[in-house]
Amino acid sequence: MKKSVEEDVFIPLYPKSTVEDKSSLRSKFQERRFWSAVKLLSNVVLWDGIVQEDKVRDLGLSKLLNRYLLLNILNTPLGPDNTEKCNKVVACLPERWFQDLKGGSTLPELLNFSQHLLQ
Repeated sequence: MKKSVEEDVFIPLYPKSTVEDKSSLRSKFQERRFWSAVKLLSNVVLWDGIVQEDKVRDLGLSKLLNRYLLLNILNTPLGPDNTEKCNKVVACLPERWFQDLKGGSTLPELLNFSQHLLQ
């Protein structure tokens, strides 16, 4: 899993003006790479309970979400596309990771993502 996250994930960052045209090749490529990384996130998280939780959280949240997915989400204009991306990421996260949290708090690895959701 670590090798896949470190070597197989690539989401190019293009200027917003380049990817605003959803029919452009760059925009389509960037979107395919994003959704491929979301699928990898969901697969990594499936190992929760089998592999140590801290390893799964490190790979899924610290490396995959914060290093790759969040950059793309932050560069996506606010609107339906951004909301869909955020919803898909949230759907990947196991509920049990949040059971012991106090109200209004989140996992340390999710602070930046949470701040984006609040906006």
